[in-house]
Amino acid sequence: MKFETRHLFEKYTDKETFDNIKEYATLVEMLESSVRRYGDDPAITDATGAYSYRDLDRDVAAFRGALKARGILPGARVGIIGANSYQLVKAFLGVTTYGCTAVVLPMQLDDKTVFGCSMKFAMNALVYHDAFEEKIAFARSTNKNLVCLSWSEAGDAVPAAEVTGETPCVIMFTGGTTGKSKGALLTHRAILQGTVNGCYGYKDVFGQRYMLALPLSHIFGLVRNMLTPLYTGSHVFICKTPKDLFSDIAVFKPTVLVLVPALAEMALNLSRKFNRNMLGADMKYIICGAAAVAPYLIEEYAKIGITVFPGYGLTESANLVSGNPEQGAKPESVGIPYPHQEFKIVDGELWLKGLNMMEGYVGEAEENANAYEDGWFKTGDLVRLDEDGFLYIVGRSKDIIVLSNGENVSPAEVETYFNALPTVQDSQVYEDVLENGVHILAVEVVPRITELARMGVTNVAEYLENQLKEVNTTLPSHMKITKFIVRDSDFERTPSMKIVRYKKCN
Repeated sequence: MKFETRHLFEKYTDKETFDNIKEYATLVEMLESSVRRYGDDPAITDATGAYSYRDLDRDVAAFRGALKARGILPGARVGIIGANSYQLVKAFLGVTTYGCTAVVLPMQLDDKTVFGCSMKFAMNALVYHDAFEEKIAFARSTNKNLVCLSWSEAGDAVPAAEVTGETPCVIMFTGGTTGKSKGALLTHRAILQGTVNGCYGYKDVFGQRYMLALPLSHIFGLVRNMLTPLYTGSHVFICKTPKDLFSDIAVFKPTVLVLVPALAEMALNLSRKFNRNMLGADMKYIICGAAAVAPYLIEEYAKIGITVFPGYGLTESANLVSGNPEQGAKPESVGIPYPHQEFKIVDGELWLKGLNMMEGYVGEAEENANAYEDGWFKTGDLVRLDEDGFLYIVGRSKDIIVLSNGENVSPAEVETYFNALPTVQDSQVYEDVLENGVHILAVEVVPRITELARMGVTNVAEYLENQLKEVNTTLPSHMKITKFIVRDSDFERTPSMKIVRYKKCN
C-alpha cells in the first residue's frame, strides 16, 4: 500500500504554515535555505555562546576548509565523536555538505571500539572533541591511514559540494531487527525526508525554541531534535548534561522538547513533587518516541496544557515513519504514516519502502539478506491498522513467545493492558519456568510511585498486585499471567532508554 498522506496532516495547522513545509533533496539545499531565510536569527546556543544561522554557515564553510586542508576528499567517510555541542553540529554539517559520509559515533565507546569502527566502516578520517584525545589515541596509532583532526580546526571557507539526494550522508548505529550493533547508511534524501516529516501534524512548526537533550549519535536526536529545528528556523539550546536539563529549561524557556518516555515521566514526577511545571510556562509540545509512550503521559500532560505527540520510527527509516496528531482520541496509536512511503503488513509484521529508507547495513551482507525481501525492509515490528488508517505497534517478531499449546504471544501486546493502569510506569512480560518445569507467563512492573502516593496507597506491592490480577481476568486465555512481581527499581535500559528484555527460556 502506498501512502501519499501529506494532505491528511493539513488540517492540523494553518494553510500558510502547511504550504511553507517544502521538501529538499540534500542537507546542502536545506542549510542554504535556512541561512537565506533566517540569517541573523539565533540557531544554536550552547555553553560556549550563541550562534546565528549566518554564524553556523560561516563556521561550517570553515570546517569544510579544514577537511580540505588535511587532504580529505569528497566521498570519504569521516567519523565524529564527542559530546553534544555546537561544535558537533558544525562538524556534522561540515562533513556532510563537503560531500563526505559522516559516521556519528556514540560518545561512550571505548578506545578499542573506536578503532574497530574506523576499520569496519573504512573511515578515512576521525573528527573528535579535544577532551576525547584518549579515546581516539589507539585508532590514531594503529590505523595509519586514518586522518585525525580536532573539530575546533578551521580553514579557508570552502563552498558546499554538489551532492544529490542519492549521495551517502550518514552512517548511524542501530541494533536493527536482530539486536546486533550495525551501521545503517542513509542518503541525503532519506535524512531530509525524515527531517521534513518532523514538521507534520502540529500547529506551531516554525520559529520555535528547542531544548536538545538527546544524544546526536541517536537518530531521534540527530533528525528530530537537531535537523528539523534547523530546517524550521528554530533556536536550539544544547543541554550540556542531562542533570542540567531542568535548570537549563528554567533559563532558556523552550517551547518544544524531544524526549524519550522515561525522561517525560521524570519531568512529570518532578513537576508533581515541587508543585510546579518543571518544563516551564512556555512549553507547548513534547515529541515523544524511541519507546512506547504510555497514554497516561499524554493524559497527564494535557492537564497542564502540554501536548504530547507519540510517534514511531527506526534508524533504518531516518527515524520518522509515523506521527500521531490525534493523541487525545487515539492515545495508544503511533499515528498516520508519513508521505513518500509504501508499506504492507505480512503475517502481522510491518514492511516498508520509501524515500526515507536506508541503503542498507554497511558491510553486513548476511544482515541485509535477512532484513530485506523483494526490496521491502522487514521492520520486525508487529502492527495493526484501525479503520481510520492509524498505526498501532503490538510487539516485536523476535520477542514472540510460543506457548506449549502452540499459541503465539506478543509480550508487548500483553504489556499494553497493564501499562494502561495509571499506577504502572513500565512493565515486562516474559516466559518463566516453575520448579516442576512448567512454562508460564510472568509480569514484572515498575510502580508509578507519585500516582500511588497521590492516591494515599501505603502498601504499594499488595495494592498493585491486586490491580494486576484484576486486569489479568480480562485477558484472553492465552495471554493470562501466572506470576506477578512488583519491582522496587527500574528495569535495565539501553542507551536510548528502551527496556532490556530478559532472554527467552530454552
